[in-house]
Amino acid sequence: MDKTTASSLPFEHQREATKALDETFHGFLSRTTMGLSPIALALAAADWAMHLAASPGRQMVLGQRALALGQQAIATAMSPPEDAQGQPIVDNDNRFTDPSWRQWPFSVLKESYKANSTWWREAVQVDGMSRHHNHMVEFFTRQITDTFTPSNWLLTNPEALNKAQETQGQSLMQGFEHFTEDLRKAEVARSEPEALEPLTFAVGKDVAITPGKVVYRNHLIELIQYSPSTDKVYPEPLLIVPSCIMKYYILDLSPSNSMVRYMVGQGYTVFIISWRNPDASDRDLGMQDYLHRGVMDALAAVKERTGAPRVHALGYCLGGTFLAIVAAAMGRHTRMLEQHQGGARRRAEDHFMDSLPELATVTLLAAQTDFTEPGEMGVFIDDEQLKTLRQQMDRKGYLPGSVMAGSFQFLNMRELVFMRNTRRYLLGQEEADFDLMSWNADLTRLPARMHSEYLSSLFLNNALATGKYRVDGQGIALMDIHAPMLVVGTTRDHVSPWRSVYKIHLQTDTHVTFILAAGGHNAGIVSEPGRPRRSYQINSVEDNQGWIDPDDWVASAPTRQGSWWEAMDAWLKERSGKPIAPPAFDTAHVLCDAPGEYVMVRYVD
Repeated sequence: MDKTTASSLPFEHQREATKALDETFHGFLSRTTMGLSPIALALAAADWAMHLAASPGRQMVLGQRALALGQQAIATAMSPPEDAQGQPIVDNDNRFTDPSWRQWPFSVLKESYKANSTWWREAVQVDGMSRHHNHMVEFFTRQITDTFTPSNWLLTNPEALNKAQETQGQSLMQGFEHFTEDLRKAEVARSEPEALEPLTFAVGKDVAITPGKVVYRNHLIELIQYSPSTDKVYPEPLLIVPSCIMKYYILDLSPSNSMVRYMVGQGYTVFIISWRNPDASDRDLGMQDYLHRGVMDALAAVKERTGAPRVHALGYCLGGTFLAIVAAAMGRHTRMLEQHQGGARRRAEDHFMDSLPELATVTLLAAQTDFTEPGEMGVFIDDEQLKTLRQQMDRKGYLPGSVMAGSFQFLNMRELVFMRNTRRYLLGQEEADFDLMSWNADLTRLPARMHSEYLSSLFLNNALATGKYRVDGQGIALMDIHAPMLVVGTTRDHVSPWRSVYKIHLQTDTHVTFILAAGGHNAGIVSEPGRPRRSYQINSVEDNQGWIDPDDWVASAPTRQGSWWEAMDAWLKERSGKPIAPPAFDTAHVLCDAPGEYVMVRYVD
């Protein structure tokens, strides 16, 4: 054996052993901080503390502010504000709307808490901090102050105490039963890791029941074609690309709030992708697989099954990001053909592109294409956090659905944890069960490689918005999308903030109609006609019109009452051909009835 090789073996073995030790220790640390990187948290805290320590002027201002807020809290608690008619002003914080919060001593507790929260919001704002560290400190400070809200605790919650008195303690007994039931479920999940709690809304029986057939399947997707419900249909089929982070049937819930059923009823031939729920064997599936074997294969199958040369395409959340990337790649391919580049030596990928239909329109629902302002999700994204996440995924080969669900829950702890626990444990209220909640419990996974590539290239490096993202080795830009676009954001979206979604105007040079719908990331999209208290704003930007600031857009865009689905339907119909007879199902391509097999796969992580 060569001396150099022999002498290097012990070093290589030592390096691998120490690397394994480091990863084990990092994994232990991350588990103590709920999967977050303790190093990233420590760096953010140190950034804030050192900048504040070096700012005596800021410290003086905060000291004066603490005194002023304390005096204001006492004054407000002793004399609650009233309107011009002498009526009490309802608190704009939904944790304190009950009239009992206006009574001493609970008014003091409430106002002291609000003053303390205000002071901490101001205290974390220190000049010189990095933007990301400031965001992290601000976010976790808010989570901590929300934890100590007086409404979270029995002895400091007058509404809970009054309810206990009115019901002679029955509300507390009911709350204790809810608490023990939740503990029992947690113990079952720990002791019987293979046990799955049944969904309250069964897939294929209560939800996802719009009639249809699975007409295409590969390792990554099933493609569902829905049966027509009208005598005539528009010649352009509609392909829906949901997010692979979620089960597709969020867009096909109960018949009353199914977007799929609604669009079928408006005369569209609707197809939807049902993503496979991956396991450890899928660890090496990457972004390119999801673009090719997911979106592109689905487009090719729609064209083959219907013979339609043009297709409406709609993507939701991450599915919308995938669709935007594919649309840009298709636009680039068309531009290259028009410029007669490539000649006879065209690549295999180019020939595959030839088989795809033309995109008549592109619709993006709550989908980001620029990630410089990703909202609360940005708290979890930096180099150190991604390193910790990769180590977690490498052990299993996938990102567990429970981790994703926990992350989304963590982003909105006030509503999803604290206020839920108050209603359930302190007030003894039964938890309302509905189809969207059942869907939310139907967890999905993501392959390790795909999730790592997605976060690194898009969130961390913003490659798509800067023209650095590559498909088949070729750089793409959203400027190559020439199909008219309908883009929807929602007002209370913590996952895809609407101002981030709105940046599509900066990246494209085509017609864009933008809709700002009331609601959050899910409830704002599932907004069927007939639901009360729903509204949206809508306006269009034509070619060469120039940039309109989002705040100016909100100030000028007209507001309409009702469901934005109706506006989407009208927009698509304006860009559709004359209705024709519905395409028949080719029995040779029918694999099974909807909702198919992939959506039924559930795992315990």
